[in-house]
Amino acid sequence: MDQKILYLAAGEDTEGLQQCLQQMKENEIGALITTHALKGKEIGMLVRAIFKGSPCSKHEGAACRLFVYKHCMQLVESGDLQSDIATDMIGLLMLEAHHLPGATLAELASLYVDAIKGGSIMNGKSLDLFPTILTVLASQESLSYGGGQLCGEEYKKQLINTLCSSRWDPKCVIHLASMFRDVPVSTEELQFVMMKVLKMFPRLDLQELPPLVYQLLLLSAKGCKKILLEGIIKFFHQQDQLQKEEQMGTESMELEAASVPKDQLRHVEGTIILHIVFAIKLDHDLGRELIKYLKAGQQGDTSLVLCSFSIALLLSVARIHRFEDQVFEFLKTSTIKSFKDRLFQQNSKFLQDLIPAQCSVSEMILETVSNSVFGWDHVTQSLVQLGFIFMDSFGPKGGPFGKVVEINPVAAKTPAQQASRLGAKILLETFKVHEPIRSEILEQVLNRVVTKTSSPISQYLDLLSDIVISAPLILLESSSKVIEAFDHLSYLPLSTVQGLLKAVQPLLKISVSMKDSLILVLRKAMFSSQLDSRKSAVAGFLLLLKNFKLLGSLTYSQCSQTVTASQVQVDVHMRHNASANEALCLEILGSLKRCLSQQSDVRLMLYEGLFDVLRRNSQLANTILQTLLSQLNRYYELEEDLLPPLKLESCITTQGGQIYLQEPLAHLLSCIQNCLAWYKQSLLQGSKGNDDEGEEDNEDSFQRDLEEQLDSITRRMIKSELEDFELDKSADFSLTSNVGIKNSIYAVLVMGVFEVLIEYNFITSNYSTNRFEDVISLFNRYHKLSELLKEKSGKGKSLSSNKTKSLLTFSFVSSLLTALFRDNAQSHEESLSILRSNNEFMRYTVNMALQKIQQLEETGHADGPDGQNIERTFKYLCDITRVLLWRYTSIPSAVEESGKKEKGRTISLLCLEGLLRIFNAMQHRYQNKIQQFFSAIDVTSDGEEEQEIVNITEKAAFHIRQFQRSLVTQLSGDEEDFNSKEAQLLVSILSTLSRLLEPTSEQFAQMLTWTIKICKENNLEDVQFCKGLMNMLFSLYVLRKSPVSLLQELSRDVHSRLGDIDQDIEIEEQSHFAMVNSKTAAPTVVQLILSQVEKVLEEVDWLITKLKAQLSSDRVLTDESSQGSTTREPVEKAIILQLGTLLTTFHELIQTSIPLGGCVDILLKEMGKMYNILTSLVKYYIHGYTTNAAHLPARFEKLVKLSGSHLTPQCYAFITYVQNIQNETMSFAGGAEKKKDKKEMASITAATARVLRETKPVPNLIFAIEQYEKFLIHLTKKSKVNLMQYMKLSTSRDFRINAATLDAALQEQEEGDVQQDGNDDDAQSNTTVDENREPKKKRRKR
Repeated sequence: MDQKILYLAAGEDTEGLQQCLQQMKENEIGALITTHALKGKEIGMLVRAIFKGSPCSKHEGAACRLFVYKHCMQLVESGDLQSDIATDMIGLLMLEAHHLPGATLAELASLYVDAIKGGSIMNGKSLDLFPTILTVLASQESLSYGGGQLCGEEYKKQLINTLCSSRWDPKCVIHLASMFRDVPVSTEELQFVMMKVLKMFPRLDLQELPPLVYQLLLLSAKGCKKILLEGIIKFFHQQDQLQKEEQMGTESMELEAASVPKDQLRHVEGTIILHIVFAIKLDHDLGRELIKYLKAGQQGDTSLVLCSFSIALLLSVARIHRFEDQVFEFLKTSTIKSFKDRLFQQNSKFLQDLIPAQCSVSEMILETVSNSVFGWDHVTQSLVQLGFIFMDSFGPKGGPFGKVVEINPVAAKTPAQQASRLGAKILLETFKVHEPIRSEILEQVLNRVVTKTSSPISQYLDLLSDIVISAPLILLESSSKVIEAFDHLSYLPLSTVQGLLKAVQPLLKISVSMKDSLILVLRKAMFSSQLDSRKSAVAGFLLLLKNFKLLGSLTYSQCSQTVTASQVQVDVHMRHNASANEALCLEILGSLKRCLSQQSDVRLMLYEGLFDVLRRNSQLANTILQTLLSQLNRYYELEEDLLPPLKLESCITTQGGQIYLQEPLAHLLSCIQNCLAWYKQSLLQGSKGNDDEGEEDNEDSFQRDLEEQLDSITRRMIKSELEDFELDKSADFSLTSNVGIKNSIYAVLVMGVFEVLIEYNFITSNYSTNRFEDVISLFNRYHKLSELLKEKSGKGKSLSSNKTKSLLTFSFVSSLLTALFRDNAQSHEESLSILRSNNEFMRYTVNMALQKIQQLEETGHADGPDGQNIERTFKYLCDITRVLLWRYTSIPSAVEESGKKEKGRTISLLCLEGLLRIFNAMQHRYQNKIQQFFSAIDVTSDGEEEQEIVNITEKAAFHIRQFQRSLVTQLSGDEEDFNSKEAQLLVSILSTLSRLLEPTSEQFAQMLTWTIKICKENNLEDVQFCKGLMNMLFSLYVLRKSPVSLLQELSRDVHSRLGDIDQDIEIEEQSHFAMVNSKTAAPTVVQLILSQVEKVLEEVDWLITKLKAQLSSDRVLTDESSQGSTTREPVEKAIILQLGTLLTTFHELIQTSIPLGGCVDILLKEMGKMYNILTSLVKYYIHGYTTNAAHLPARFEKLVKLSGSHLTPQCYAFITYVQNIQNETMSFAGGAEKKKDKKEMASITAATARVLRETKPVPNLIFAIEQYEKFLIHLTKKSKVNLMQYMKLSTSRDFRINAATLDAALQEQEEGDVQQDGNDDDAQSNTTVDENREPKKKRRKR
């Protein structure tokens, strides 16, 4: 039969062909087609022949064609056919589809829809035909649908709608997405399709997503790019959330989604990112849509659009040059905004309760770094770039004159500091996980260290240190880059050299070549003509000495051997590296001996560093001590009778007619004293297990020499008078003459020597009475010289007038303080009483402790040995705190003051100041040690045995109660006994300690209640105390709730105390807070109120900005508007309530008779801000009405009404009041012009300048009021609610009639008319004169 059909078709016998086909049944035709298709023989010819014999004009022909289409579709979908035969068959059906009648097309299309609904589409090959059918269908003029007729285009739309509304089998989603590429669709239909496919994402296997996304990206060429990108980002954001929930152990509702393996998900994400980036390279509009979508989301809740996936996508897109700047700028602004918002919320309980904490962008970026391990190589380069952008943009900036602003790495507070630290974290984590990029990161870090000589580079040095610690062995591969950086050492600032060498120090131990290169560079630098280069060389050599430890001991004679660095080629893992270290250390010491003949700065560095070397490398003790002894002998007078015992003239040098310090003698003695004390202690410990007597005798000889010399210097320094040093009362200490400079240098040296000897005698005393008498004698000499310098520095500038740093060590200050105040041993009592009886010495000791604490607080380290050691300085700090706490709480200041009237601050005050600085330092420098600190300063225990975990809030509250009692004692006494300075310090301490309390704790609530009570009950006229107390009150209050109600009460008190601007009005006496009195009300309390008002206004402004952004993002992001309106309502309510309460606060303040000055200026500015924020809120509602997303609540109408009745009229009255007072000031100035006295003219000029300055905010305020009213008119039109009914007509500023003044003038005129019976001409002339007086008003405006 098939041959017959083919024969008839070939012979153009159409009628015969039709008859033949009519005789055949459908199943016979189907069998025929199946047989030919499976054999692959002449199937195309057979189908064409069937179509030729089935003309569409006849019903039978159309039915036959429909059957053939159905049968071929089933055959292709079955998968039994060869691929090329199936393709040929579909191609033939496509060509013939144009001849099919509309009804047939409609039936075929419905068949496809049913097949998709039923899930019978298996391999999707038959779907290639569907686009052609839909295209032909759309071109039909009319088709029957339901009971009526539809045009082809509408029919196609209905079909697509039906298709997208039905359930799809996940297996056919990719085929359908591919199929729709060939279907001509409108934007609306494309949106339907996109949304449908995106909804299918969760039901698909992860491996199917990349090809599907690829098809969708091709489809997006027609439009709906934003919907596609948004859908992909949201889907992977949800997947990340599910992963996190699974990790946290929470049970996920979508178990099938939650059980996706993490690595599989990350690989799929990486592939999809590559697809999207490739699509963006071909279609830049897609990239622009991505940036646009993310920027729109950035305005609202960033966490909705930014996640690990979207950040990785952005970083990959950044590799495309066109989008690079946009991407990095977007990430920079998003990150800094995230940090700022978080900081803003942390400081306000009101905002925390209102807006939930959002996901941090920084956490997402770091998550992206950790996810990039899963083959995201396309992200790493941009991650490195982003890390350096953060560090470069937000790192520490140079202060004035190139001074580096010290930043504490422990507590990065500001958003910029946090962003810089984030950059360092990104680079460190990327370095750890991505091997190929390591050398580039290291190179870029070193480049910045070497090239940025004028700006701070501490952040890069910290990063380099972290990199070295994380992977020292890996860095050996890049050792050439580090060695290259060493070549620049002699040109770098000293701080940079120290930081760089400290960072790479672990590498020096494992790389011989690196160590040799460094030594060569340092030796060259030692002979440099630049002072800084030589100082760098000393710093480098000292670092090497500290870190290359010796195991055996060497005698000094061996130092004469010439050992070069090249000879020390011993690998670190070999047995003899200790002997190599010996040779190395001796070579270095030989180089350092050269420093002893150089400038004082170089010597000073050496003296300050040798003690640390000795302690870390004890076998060098003999060499170091002998070197120091020989250096001391140059300046030591051997004859016992000679006074003074030191050759001070040898310590100075003259160069170019100027006198300079050559030898820092006091530092040399300090170094000897510290080294000797440590050496003796180590000998005592070592002698227990050491029997080698020969060596001991050798060692004892120079130890005895040093001790004898120090004892001799002590005896002779006590005998020496100031005249022996040429430093008597008649001496010149000015810096204008060489004699004055020389005397100043001598004075500093002598005072330093006294301090060193005081420490030496105390340490070696063993509580001997004689030694302590020597200590007091030395101190008396020191004190006498110190007082002389103070006296001289008061008269003119001198070198010593600057605060010189004490040479006492931190450990000694700690020990001395403890001995003076806390040593209760009976055996020590007699000797210690010698020291305790000298009150000046006691005060000096506390002062020295204060100096050390101040250094720690400001720089994080102290002078002298152990000053850089964080653990030791922390221990000394704890010891000092215990002493100061005990001293202040045990001896009341009132008792101390009544006993002795002293010059300067009492010991109690010094203790308080020290405690304040310690508590500040703990919070800024030792945040992670606060628990240890409270455990250590517990006076009831010994501090050492108790190491259990302490509750910080409870401990802080305990100490707060102590200081509260002290403050209450101060306040409850007589006013004459009130010590303002002590009270201020107590308030500062309480304020500092209260930061350690948990804001939700009961202790915090008690602290707040107590503070409010103190403010309400105490009527002290001390301005500074009031300021401190009020500041503490506000800082506590905002962490519990918004301070607006507090501001309202305070403003009423101020109004009551200062009176009204209308003097005829009597104000009801109110007193919420007794602390507000006539002395403190203005300017102190008013300024505090206005500063808090400013903060509240900033919070409200921030909230309104958030609302506006949410309104915009709800419109831009899909399916959010209904949910958004419900989340906005509580925020709107809070804003209106805040503004309402602030409005009443302003209502009180602008009726208050505030004296002219800064307060009026600030008040007018804040009023302007208030109106600007009210305008901003009005604009928000206008925007809401424009987008049909918001409505006017009744509360807002009340707020507008309140502003019209309680604010605007009083505003104009206050402006008039201010201008009247200013006119009086100006008229006073005008009246005084006749007197040409200089003082009076100066005061007039100052008054005029102040008036001009204070009138500046007035026009801004007027403009703000008018803008507010203008936008209220707009809102009235939009909302159809008459808001302007509450607004009164504004006063004209150009021509202002005061009604009361006018009435008085008219009354006087009438009385004048009655008294005068004269002619009208006189009356008229008087009137003319009166009228002509008006221009006088204009004179004040000149």
